[in-house]
Amino acid sequence: NVWLHALGEKKQNYKNIINELWELGNIITKYTKPSWLVINNFKNSGSNILFEGAQGTFLDIDHGTYPFVTSSNTVASQAGIGSGLGPTAMSYTLGITKAYTTRVGSGPFPSEDNGSHGKTLGINGHEFGTVTGRQRRCGWFDAAALRRSAMVNGLSGLCITKLDILDGIKTLKICVGYKNGDNKIDLLPLGADQTENCEPILIDMPGWTENTFGTKNWDDLPKNAKNYISKLEELCDVPVHIISTGPERDETILIKHPFD
Repeated sequence: NVWLHALGEKKQNYKNIINELWELGNIITKYTKPSWLVINNFKNSGSNILFEGAQGTFLDIDHGTYPFVTSSNTVASQAGIGSGLGPTAMSYTLGITKAYTTRVGSGPFPSEDNGSHGKTLGINGHEFGTVTGRQRRCGWFDAAALRRSAMVNGLSGLCITKLDILDGIKTLKICVGYKNGDNKIDLLPLGADQTENCEPILIDMPGWTENTFGTKNWDDLPKNAKNYISKLEELCDVPVHIISTGPERDETILIKHPFD
């Protein structure tokens, strides 16, 4: 009420608020159970359990490009900590990554493309914030960043999304490492201050002119698209198990099912 008064707003009766919350609590409580017990019971019965992480690896408060991070852990091991499921119970970790790289807001982004390709990726990929409408920064696939992500998450496989956004780009680039002064490094550094001084080491891959939108079978992809995916596997040392070629669920190439 002190702050409400300072803002010129109407004061609230705290007793009424407590009573409302108490009534809601009595309704909600009967639907609550200890999550760790529920999850472990499902595990013991042989059920499949899927955990979905929020935000990217390098927004992790411990492993991200500090200080451009969030306030919690976003790496895969947080699934066990947050749910109460032991680490040996999780048998598969799928990493989700776009076929190119994006970043929201400020912070280091070595593989960012500030030219026409970066703009094209943003427009074709509809890379605009859902709340602010701000265009995300776009650039080439950063294999050096994903290699470190694969390590800290213990990735079993990759899901490459938005492959179709690369359609029509004559020459694709992939960041395979960085120059930092006289040094060459092949993994994304830990902090933003170190990453800020990195220049990308880029290799070229031939693009494709064919339309991959909505493709559902690996064999139907253009040869150069297959070569691009295979190169990402080689550079990141993680097999690609899923490829997304459109926004709909069925616009997906399933190479290996995570629950198989």
